[in-house]
Amino acid sequence: MTGSIDRAGRPAPDELGRSLLASGALSAEWAPSFAAVPRSAFLPDLMWPHDMGTGRNVAVDRTRDPQAWQRYADSDVPIVTQWDDGAHDGTAPGKSFSSSSSMPSLVFRMLADLDVRAGQRVLEIGTGTGWNAALLAHRLGPSNVVTLEVDAAVASSGRAALERFGLPAEVVHRDGAYGYAEGSPYDRIVATCGLRRIPFAWVAQAKPGGVLLVPWGTYFGPAEATARLVVAEDGRSASGPFTQPVAFMRMRSQRFVWPRHDAYVPAGAMDRADISFTTLTGAEFATGSFDVVGFVIGLRVRDCAHNADRERDGRRAVWFYGLSDTSWAVVVFRDDQDDRKAAKVYQSGPRRLWDEVEAAYRWWDGHGRPGFERFGLTVTEEGQRAWLDAPSNGLVRHR
Repeated sequence: MTGSIDRAGRPAPDELGRSLLASGALSAEWAPSFAAVPRSAFLPDLMWPHDMGTGRNVAVDRTRDPQAWQRYADSDVPIVTQWDDGAHDGTAPGKSFSSSSSMPSLVFRMLADLDVRAGQRVLEIGTGTGWNAALLAHRLGPSNVVTLEVDAAVASSGRAALERFGLPAEVVHRDGAYGYAEGSPYDRIVATCGLRRIPFAWVAQAKPGGVLLVPWGTYFGPAEATARLVVAEDGRSASGPFTQPVAFMRMRSQRFVWPRHDAYVPAGAMDRADISFTTLTGAEFATGSFDVVGFVIGLRVRDCAHNADRERDGRRAVWFYGLSDTSWAVVVFRDDQDDRKAAKVYQSGPRRLWDEVEAAYRWWDGHGRPGFERFGLTVTEEGQRAWLDAPSNGLVRHR
């Protein structure tokens, strides 16, 4: 157990538990599972917690520094548990993380959104360390939890951790994009990886009235949010609002391969591009992982990805690439930009990508700058469609 025992003989929450309860992340319904199922029981000896002070991942080895290892295990930080799909075998961070243990506050906020009830069956997409599946198994019983993992080594270690802890949920090594029809129908389906396309197989494998909770984003950038979708009574669709901004590694079958810059902007292309100007500033165009503006632009401008160069001499170039053709655009923001010094824009190709992006920003601004929670998603066999405030208010269909 993670805490001491109170006078009534129940597990008392430790410092992290008290913090999660005070913030509202941990509800009374999930507090017993938090106390009974410590995250530390599902973490490897060598792990790479995210240091909130430096913004970097640091290697921590339990065999060398058990106190530091335990401190991170009991902290509200994300912890990388695998790099580079398992090809990484050193202590220094690898190139890209491929499996992790999410922040406990996020885990319990998502479990609250999932809203499980006694006797329900849950399908989890992404076993990871097995901790989330263990929490569900503690609440619902191991026989009511099925968890899928695409990585064989991660599936094996997750299965072993669940069995070792005495909560042997069914762990299946397979691509979660196909779901697991063998165990359907499910009352709840939860994904612990980010998606751009929600497989209709998940809708088909859920009961009418069942809930899908899925981190979802677009190709535009890293911003994503959890979509809480309720399956229609006829089973032909699932629809619901976004609940909170999140940041997850993408499902492996939906990873994005960045286009080659020179395939879009060959030598001399800047000289032939159309030139215009924008009064939108770099400060307004903030598109980080948790910035709603980038999320909304992604909803409005389909098949477009963007990234930003490092700031140099008070200037920062932001590039946009069309994913259905070779259209491109770049805007050069300046620190000293004002109404008299508009940012310069270069555009080329069948689409005017910056014009589309700026129009999306103006649309968002004109609608009162709505937050994540006012948007939603509807998934059918034909595809998915984002909306504002109500499913009838369609924004754009996403592939």
